Amino acid sequence: MTKSLHSVKPGAESSPSTAPGASPGAAHPSVTPLDWAEMTEPAPTTPARWARFTRFSVRPLLVALDVAAIAVGIVVLELVVGGLGFDSPTVKTLSFGAFFLIGLWSGGLYRSRLSLSALDDLPALAGRALAAAALSAVAQIAWAELTSTVYDVNWSYLGGATIVTVAVILFRAVGYSVVRRMRAHRMVAHRTLILGAGRVGNQVAEVLRAHPEYGLHPIGFLDADPPETEQPRILPVLGGPEAFSRVLLQGGVRTVVVAFSSMKESQMVSLIRTCDRLSCELFVVPRLFELHQVESSMDNAWGFPLVRLRRATYRSQAWAMKRAMDILVSGFTIVLLAPVLALISLAVRLDGKGDILFRQERVGVDGHHFQLLKFRSLRPATEMESQTKWNIGDDPRVTRVGRFLRSTSLDELPQLYNILRGDMSLVGPRPERPHFVSQFQSLYPSYDARHRVPSGLTGWAQVHGLRGDTSIADRARFDNYYIENWSLWLDMKIILRTFSSVLRGAGR
Repeated sequence: MTKSLHSVKPGAESSPSTAPGASPGAAHPSVTPLDWAEMTEPAPTTPARWARFTRFSVRPLLVALDVAAIAVGIVVLELVVGGLGFDSPTVKTLSFGAFFLIGLWSGGLYRSRLSLSALDDLPALAGRALAAAALSAVAQIAWAELTSTVYDVNWSYLGGATIVTVAVILFRAVGYSVVRRMRAHRMVAHRTLILGAGRVGNQVAEVLRAHPEYGLHPIGFLDADPPETEQPRILPVLGGPEAFSRVLLQGGVRTVVVAFSSMKESQMVSLIRTCDRLSCELFVVPRLFELHQVESSMDNAWGFPLVRLRRATYRSQAWAMKRAMDILVSGFTIVLLAPVLALISLAVRLDGKGDILFRQERVGVDGHHFQLLKFRSLRPATEMESQTKWNIGDDPRVTRVGRFLRSTSLDELPQLYNILRGDMSLVGPRPERPHFVSQFQSLYPSYDARHRVPSGLTGWAQVHGLRGDTSIADRARFDNYYIENWSLWLDMKIILRTFSSVLRGAGR
């Protein structure tokens, strides 16, 4: 079983390196590639006390500026017009501000970006301001209808909305200027690793070093077989793919830029997925980037279009809601179905000798092992058989009650306790036994990537019929698709489709 990234100790892998520009025989055993990355960097232009700003985030600043702009609009309107009550222009402006903030958040206007410009944001800000004004007016009319009052159109309300919109644009322009200045003076600088030491990778490194206003501070390249370049590399090559995790952990890397590399695409995908459990942002220089049009969802650095990959599922803000939903649903269901669980336990006991619950070791998130619980449907001859026999669905030792439990998936109900305890989630890749995990990892390169998130009671592969004797490659592909495209709504869809399968008796 591959070790979890969390088990890698900084400093555990340090190998001798030759200084850039030195002869091949002049090795320095006490100097690592990371040391050379530090030694070859120019001295910082700001005092060390500013180092605490390297984890600075633009999002809280923008939220604070927009809230301040709304407050300014309300204060100005109150001073000019005045008046209290639900129908006052001040309250209506506050309603507009709330819809405006929701629109900005849903439109991605609070995400961190390399290139910050109020002029670039102007069309999106204006469009969401108009939408917020319309929604606020509809809400006011609906309230008037519900309370049987007459809705009076007050043009002062539109004045307040205009003041707020102008203030948001101006405050953001000032805020962007401050952020650019902090980045330019290295007060905000995210250590950056570039995958690919070829011509394009070297150009990206030159751009990031020459333009610190993007907030990225390159420390070196990573490439399996660095190609020869016409111009000397301005940064050292810190190793190949095997050094990726070490460089990220030891080097404090927060951003990875994927340029054109000599590594195979499958190997590159594996490296990129390594960042899922680490606090790294990922940018990719697209193929044929000279012809690539920069869209609103993309970034650019001095003419280089950069595709920002979606933040890893495990680090998204909605993931905490997923865990909260797991606890609430599993706990409530255990209490609600307590009589059913008791009846099934009694039936299992009467149908045959042995334990009511069947425990089996499975592999979960990050390769951690846990004991999965099921209602017993048969009694394996030995413990080894239960761990190594692939499919026992047609085994003659399956009891009558066990066959019914399997066909209705009721044998899975004890796993609600696994979910409540945190071993599993309601939705996720199906956990497998260690014996088969070790086999599948060597046969299917993408299989191990399933363990980036907790395993689930049901999942994207299961609702597509991929269970029992079905393709392992297809299962891994569906599970990784679920991880890359995870959302709370996708979980809800899977749960609804699972209920449908259970009602149709599709369990095996």
